[in-house]
Amino acid sequence: MFHNLGWSELVVLGVLGLLIFGPERLPKVASDAVRMLRELRTMARGAAADLKAELGPEMADLDLASLHPRRLVGSILDDPEQVPAPLPGVVATPTLPTGETPPYDVDAT
Repeated sequence: MFHNLGWSELVVLGVLGLLIFGPERLPKVASDAVRMLRELRTMARGAAADLKAELGPEMADLDLASLHPRRLVGSILDDPEQVPAPLPGVVATPTLPTGETPPYDVDAT
């Protein structure tokens, strides 16, 4: 759950919570935060289930986690067969045969 937080950060957050809320109110605030996180997770699962139900039976096996942009780009980069189409208006640079040096234009430099 705390992938990016180390022990030192958790201790600092605990001390800050103790200073801000005090020792009397800190347990109540912590339990309210846990309850809110549980409700948010339940709402997210319900939204995913509603989305799958609305898409119909042909999309029942849809994995919503695979639609995350990082995973989409990773799957495209990992698949050597799937080469992205060139963008319109972009000229691809030609490749040179092995051992051939590229032409040098004195006027262009």
